[in-house]
Amino acid sequence: MLVCSVYDFYPSKIKVSWLRDGQEVTSDVTSTEEMADGDWYYQTHSHLEYTPRSGEKISCKVEHASLEKPLITDWELSMPESERNKLAIGASGLILGLILSLAGFIYYKRKARGQSRTLTHRPVHT
Repeated sequence: MLVCSVYDFYPSKIKVSWLRDGQEVTSDVTSTEEMADGDWYYQTHSHLEYTPRSGEKISCKVEHASLEKPLITDWELSMPESERNKLAIGASGLILGLILSLAGFIYYKRKARGQSRTLTHRPVHT
C-alpha cells in the first residue's frame, strides 16, 4: 500500500489523486477527510492499494488553492525486484557462510581442547 500524506494546508478544500505512468488511477484508492490540526491548518491522507512493478512511474498529485500548479511527487521504487532478489541471495549466502565458519571454529576448538587434555593428563615417569 502506498500512502500520500498532505499536511499544513488552508483552506480545507484539496484534491489528492494518484497517477500511474501519467494516467489517473481511480480504483483501489481511499482517502481520509480533511482533518483539522487545531491550528487552522488541515491534513489528509490518500492510500493506493497497489504494488508497483519495475519500470512503472507512480505519482501523487495534489491540487490546492495555495498552489500555482498541481504538486506532483513521484514514488520511487527503492530497488528493482531483480536487485532485491540478488541482495536476498547474497545475504543468505553470507549468513550461511558465517554459520559454517562458526561451526568449523567450534569443532576445531573442541578437538584442540580434547588433544591438550590428553597431553596434560598423562602421568610423568621419573
